[in-house]
Amino acid sequence: MTKRLTPASELHEKWMKKPAYAEAFAGMDEEFALASALIKARAAAGLTQEQVAERMKTTRTAIARLESGQQMPSTRTLARFAEATGHRLRITLEPGKTAKGARKSA
Repeated sequence: MTKRLTPASELHEKWMKKPAYAEAFAGMDEEFALASALIKARAAAGLTQEQVAERMKTTRTAIARLESGQQMPSTRTLARFAEATGHRLRITLEPGKTAKGARKSA
């Protein structure tokens, strides 16, 4: 008897019905967006992780960690990555949910 492997997308859909999972997943939007932007910048520059690492004077594994979205890099690291890939770093603040106790400005 062979076991059928369940596709990750199917598991994700099932788990999204659980409030704790859905909340944790939603909280990772920023990390996924940043990771995606880093990967796109490197791809647009036509560079490998190894080449970006060389330009940043770091290791390929450090670049892989940045692109994994599992850690939030410093703005200095983001600036170095942008320079290494021929991009300009731009950071914006967007309105979000109002924090408890925060005042709304007029």
